[in-house]
Amino acid sequence: MAATLYWLQCGGCGGDTMSLLSAESPDVVELLRMLDVDVLWHPSLSNGSPADHRELLDRLLMGEQPLDILCLEGAIVCGPSGTGTYDCLDGRPKKDLVATLAHHARFVVAVGTCASYGGVGANGVVEACGAQFLKWEKGGFLGESFRSRSGLTVVNLPGCPCHPEVVAGTITALVYGQPLPLNEFNAPLDWYGLLVHQGCTRNEYHEYRVEEQDFGEKGCLFFYMGCHGPLAFGPCNKVLWNRRSSKTRVGVPCFGCTRPDFPQDYAFFRTRNIEGIPKQLPDGMDRAHYLAYKGMAAAAAPQRLKNRETEV
Repeated sequence: MAATLYWLQCGGCGGDTMSLLSAESPDVVELLRMLDVDVLWHPSLSNGSPADHRELLDRLLMGEQPLDILCLEGAIVCGPSGTGTYDCLDGRPKKDLVATLAHHARFVVAVGTCASYGGVGANGVVEACGAQFLKWEKGGFLGESFRSRSGLTVVNLPGCPCHPEVVAGTITALVYGQPLPLNEFNAPLDWYGLLVHQGCTRNEYHEYRVEEQDFGEKGCLFFYMGCHGPLAFGPCNKVLWNRRSSKTRVGVPCFGCTRPDFPQDYAFFRTRNIEGIPKQLPDGMDRAHYLAYKGMAAAAAPQRLKNRETEV
């Protein structure tokens, strides 16, 4: 029997859908056919009329239509004053739809950083939050204790946007009943168990503190350019975009779009520092050891790295 999927766009830009539509080998249509997934509704894939969608939604809300996978895109908007009427579908606050559909679904997947952690609207006038997190804090809209019918928490797939292969891989694992170990922020370890820094082609420059102060150069972007590669967990240098590249590979700093606090309230492309030492150190590094290590590493940097030569 085909697994059923319903995709609800809440408070967001639709970028995660655009990313998913760019999936290749297999593309999104081939993927859904191979998995035997019946897409009950997706705003970019479905061609039913508004009346058809209204009827489907009523059956889902009543529990008459089985729902296996509920995909949420965009933050859940609760404003103004907790009513949710800033973001409605057919006159009904989407937050109320999420509350009911989530309890009917076997699995709930938050696609993108906004759906996962609240994103750009979190703590703002629209009163937006993620499905089960509000930035770093557990709880979110559905509450810390929420579990879908399968007994699983919301599965968070952060990213702005989320990589299409991450969405495809997660849906595949859920359909086939494969284990999906999650980290402390409910994100699958297969894709969010490593730092963006791991796999970055600039790692040697980082280790010797050969640093840049402009875009498109070869050195490390962490010390001056605000790169979040050593701070953010995500798949960007593991699963390349368009199977080809990532921000850091083309000389653009990672701006940490998979982190719960994205978008941060400080400058994107400038490293905050105290007397030249970054305020946020690479994950797992303490300040005393960092000061000693990086000073020695910079002094020992090979001339070929100073000359921006990547090969011996």
